[in-house]
Amino acid sequence: MARVTVEDCIDKVENRFELVLVAAHRARLLSSGSQITIDRDNDKNPVVALREIAETTLQPGDLMEDLIHSLQKNVEVDEPEAEAVPALSSVNEALSQPHSDVQFDRMTEEDLLRGLEGLVPPAETDDEGE
Repeated sequence: MARVTVEDCIDKVENRFELVLVAAHRARLLSSGSQITIDRDNDKNPVVALREIAETTLQPGDLMEDLIHSLQKNVEVDEPEAEAVPALSSVNEALSQPHSDVQFDRMTEEDLLRGLEGLVPPAETDDEGE
């Protein structure tokens, strides 16, 4: 068995906890079928992962980014959003024109409360179950 120690890897990944996280993530990738970048030499996946880090065939920063990406639930994409709501200046201009096609619905507070009451299920009372 190849003797890979923490000292071989600590100059690549300075924090020992980070080293464990990165090596464990790489070992899981190897278990799921990822390509090995060094000779296996009949070693198990955790040893192969440490040897890859020690020999810098993989960059620890790239492995850390891959680990973070794999743990994220919601990945934000930096795309500009389409403007769905018109700007306030265009609404103000439309309101100032007498024959505008812009129409607004008017609702009283009572109408709003009646509509909301219809959405909420009625509360159960004790005498209904008897």
